Amino acid sequence: MSFPFTAVVGMDDLRLALLLNAVSPAVGGVLVRGEKGTAKSTSVRALAAVLPPVDVVAGCRFGCDPAAPDPDCPDGPHEPGAAARTRAARLVELPVGASEDRLVGSLDLERALTEGVKAYEPGLLAAAHRGVLYVDEVNLLHDHLVDLLLDAAALGTAYVEREGVSVRHAARFLLVGTMNPEEGELRPQLLDRFGLTVEVAAPRDPDVRAEVVRRRFASDADPAGFAAQWAAEETALAARIAGARARLPRVVLTDAALRQVTAVCAAFDVDGLRADLVTARAAIAHAAWCGREEVTEDDVRVAARLALPHRRRRNPFDAPGLDDDTLDQALADSRPDEDPQPPEGGGPDDDGPDGGEDGDGGPDGGGGPDGGGGPGIGSNTGGSSADTQVKDPLPDDGEGAGGPTTAPRGEGGGHTDATPAPEKAAVAPADPFRTRRLEVPGIGSGAAGRRSRARAERGRVVGSTRPEGSVTKLHLAGTVLAAAPHQRSRGRSGPGLLVERDDLRQAVLEGREGNLVLFVVDASGSMGARSRMAAVKGAVLSLLLDAYQRRDKVGLITFRGGEAELALPPTWSVEAAAARLRTLPTGGRTPLAAGLLEAHRTLALERVRDPRRRPLLVVVTDGRATGARGDDHLGEARRAAGLLAAADVAGVVVDCESGPVRLGLAASLGAALGARTMRLEELGAEALAATVRDARKAA
Repeated sequence: MSFPFTAVVGMDDLRLALLLNAVSPAVGGVLVRGEKGTAKSTSVRALAAVLPPVDVVAGCRFGCDPAAPDPDCPDGPHEPGAAARTRAARLVELPVGASEDRLVGSLDLERALTEGVKAYEPGLLAAAHRGVLYVDEVNLLHDHLVDLLLDAAALGTAYVEREGVSVRHAARFLLVGTMNPEEGELRPQLLDRFGLTVEVAAPRDPDVRAEVVRRRFASDADPAGFAAQWAAEETALAARIAGARARLPRVVLTDAALRQVTAVCAAFDVDGLRADLVTARAAIAHAAWCGREEVTEDDVRVAARLALPHRRRRNPFDAPGLDDDTLDQALADSRPDEDPQPPEGGGPDDDGPDGGEDGDGGPDGGGGPDGGGGPGIGSNTGGSSADTQVKDPLPDDGEGAGGPTTAPRGEGGGHTDATPAPEKAAVAPADPFRTRRLEVPGIGSGAAGRRSRARAERGRVVGSTRPEGSVTKLHLAGTVLAAAPHQRSRGRSGPGLLVERDDLRQAVLEGREGNLVLFVVDASGSMGARSRMAAVKGAVLSLLLDAYQRRDKVGLITFRGGEAELALPPTWSVEAAAARLRTLPTGGRTPLAAGLLEAHRTLALERVRDPRRRPLLVVVTDGRATGARGDDHLGEARRAAGLLAAADVAGVVVDCESGPVRLGLAASLGAALGARTMRLEELGAEALAATVRDARKAA
């Protein structure tokens, strides 16, 4: 039994965003970002229980509406007046490891070729039609699956096409994705296609936290009894959703309100026009939710605060957010000269959005059975409480700082390794630039990405092979060539081709994989000389940006003073690595061997956890090695490098040595690692192009 939606304490932005999509799925879904343990999954699962039930054609696997069945339904066509049944709205969960066939459905190619039968098995998109499709950890889902998912959500239709056989069916659902940003971000192109986004965090108010624990204990002790306590609030909320859905077609978006929508989107310099469309749809849904039949400025404000934060990001390392002063100014500038401010209550009357004497209630609308715990979504004044949810969140609820602030730029004076320099303040990185693509040699078979060559589920066809199990990607030419020599023995004398199961060939595809890029960064005093650390951090930040775009997992090891530190264990959160890098201090001796040994330990452990993901080691150093004990520091570093070379770890050494006299220590380290060595200034793709042009001119 799911936790009641109306019993969720706080999380007002999250609950409002879910309800706006429940009123109007055309808003485009919700992406919920936040730390673990903040009721993200609980809220989503609870929403399905308060959605109105749906009528479906009896026996239809695709949930067709008997009042308007899909004319192209694979189980149809359905006759008018076909037998119908009523069922609850479904909540369908998409697991992270799901395949494309599991999502969109699959065609049985073997039966199509050998028996001439077009057999289609529906996927999760068909099951979610007219319900909720929930994707937990959506940022860990393969990009091509996210593309398919968002395409279906936008078009309301799912397509399956294989070797000339095509099937389509309706797929209209409320899409909800949840993610923990520490585990990695969605690409901006995918992020933009979610209608609304909400940042959630645990409340800091002790009383609110205590109420959360109290209700959780009560639900765990007696789930049925706890649900019964909130049954009235759940029923009222379901009725309010149904009423808002019925009101939605009558809501008018006036020219003045539309101008406010476009003015706000222009003020935040968002890309494209999707933001304007989503903001307008969300404003209309909010007006319907609050019981109004005309969009007001408050509706536009609430919609903008949910629809725009994730669309105004300029690079992957910027935290999403919306400046309230800019929003207020944009609304004020677009306000007609004599347009009066909307009433404080926001509703057409004081009887609630559906005209009830006590209002529609909504979550905690009547204080709840235990006297009212957290703030609620419902309101007895036609939605003024809903208006204030986005304006006045709980203390510290919402987006955090996104990482430590950048410290001021250090002075970066020089020193020798023999005399360790004192620790200096963190140096701000130089501006990032587009880097050359570094890749692991050979062909892997890891998760889909954009860095190294790999056997993949998507990519260019490079050959064919006998299938192991069912055929998922038919190699037509290979199948024909395998079947052709046997036509006479099979009694085939006329035109056409007789194909048997043993003739089928699976296409072999070559694409790109994501790798584990492990950065080992020298933060010792020698790197701080002549303010080199700013350039080094800028280069590593550029490589991190490249890793983000290529869908890599990243890790960060730093070494300075007397030890090495795993500053960031391997993760998909490139933002976390960038935050650690910005606050990295410099100074002290250069324990190069310790840094390489820590890299060896980290990669050995990660090989057990994720054996298919090939590593790429990036060592950023000038090659010097000093320490507190012993004399053969360079020898220790070479021996540590030998361990990595013996483990066949692909690597790149970025030589940060500068000045007129160079010792070439980084190149020596690269040779010991069996890795390529390149100068810091050679990392940029523009610099490489200029070098090639100069070489051609000289020739």
